[in-house]
Amino acid sequence: MIWTYVEQLKNHVGQRVELRGWVWNIRSSGKIHFLQFRDGTGFVQIVVEKSTAGEDTFKKASKLRMESSIRVTGVVKKDERSPSGVEVLADSIEIVHIPQEPYPISKKDHGIDFLMEYRHLWLRSRRQFHILKIRDAVLFAIREFYKNRNFVLVDTPIFTGSIGENAGNLFELDYFDYGKVYLAQTGQLYLEAACMALGKVYNLGPTFRAEKSKTRRHLIEFWMNEAEVAYYEHEDNLKLQEDLVSYIVNYVLKNASEHLEALDRDIEKLQKVSPPFERITYTEAVKLLERKGHNIKWGEDFGADEETAIASEFEKPVFVTHYPRKAKAFYMQPDPDNEEVVLCADLLAPEGYGEIIGGSQRIHDHDILVKRLEEFNLPRESYRWYLELRRWGSVPHSGFGLGIERTIAWICGLNHIREAIPFARTLYRIYP
Repeated sequence: MIWTYVEQLKNHVGQRVELRGWVWNIRSSGKIHFLQFRDGTGFVQIVVEKSTAGEDTFKKASKLRMESSIRVTGVVKKDERSPSGVEVLADSIEIVHIPQEPYPISKKDHGIDFLMEYRHLWLRSRRQFHILKIRDAVLFAIREFYKNRNFVLVDTPIFTGSIGENAGNLFELDYFDYGKVYLAQTGQLYLEAACMALGKVYNLGPTFRAEKSKTRRHLIEFWMNEAEVAYYEHEDNLKLQEDLVSYIVNYVLKNASEHLEALDRDIEKLQKVSPPFERITYTEAVKLLERKGHNIKWGEDFGADEETAIASEFEKPVFVTHYPRKAKAFYMQPDPDNEEVVLCADLLAPEGYGEIIGGSQRIHDHDILVKRLEEFNLPRESYRWYLELRRWGSVPHSGFGLGIERTIAWICGLNHIREAIPFARTLYRIYP
């Protein structure tokens, strides 16, 4: 007899195995108990028949409650009706722990606030299991994509003295005698330094935005994948992004499709995600929105409603390029044909999921960057090291940042981004 996992049971049909895990539901019918069992790799039904398991084992099964932890042994049987394709006919049960109180998250419906208060337990549910399995696949796909292309992983700081995006949404901290520092909005500036040493680099880690937003697309703490490549210009950057997103989606379809199906995700929509992606300039997007009745003026950034309206015209993610210079971050390279716009792009996911990537070619000219710092009223001394990248061996370079949770929410078809991360940090939630 061997200890195995639910995900491996199909390989042990007809064999006696041991499982270790938890009971997430119980149903009894006369002299049979049906235990719905999970072990972190999947879910399976365990059948405890009094006639075959014996009196002692049957009595143990009678004592079990939701979320009891057990070791169980039994023979694996085929069951075509089961989602796992098998069930286990138990012959012995060892009780590890039986809860003394009813499980707070029962079969009845609960409101989202209640479930978020018990997020540490909600993670055990079927739906959250499948979402987190897809998250795991997405993160693995990202790392594999870059490894296959010989990118180097560079871990960028969480504490920073420089402002990456907008000073208005920074978390400010006292850093001993140094003074004020911030939780990083982005690791981009540090990746720019790294790409001048290593050529092709990426990071993957948490970032923070002190935005007082409570929309379904926003988290205060979220994970981001950023990449930066020396000698890449605007077109190279867009190609890398569409290759990455297509790779992620196809990896999930190939390796985690059963989890998408369990979430009732329309897989056909994801199967359409392949290069090239459509492109529309910011100016064209404004005209499109005006035709759709949106009150938008050239120079204004797009909100969630505008992004949804634009993306609804396309079946695949769509690039919106060449935003106004004053609407974007200070480091973006002006378009040589029109300096009022910059060589940038936001990648909008279809089906109303909004921006999943923001990227641009970076300013590589020292004097232009100085002017942009002044224009944004940013302290030059704080960016001395960043300017020095343009004094020694400066080259054109480009990069982007992909929001992990937004990407997962889109791939899974979630209504709210808070389900795309194990423990969400939102405007009104920091517990648990």
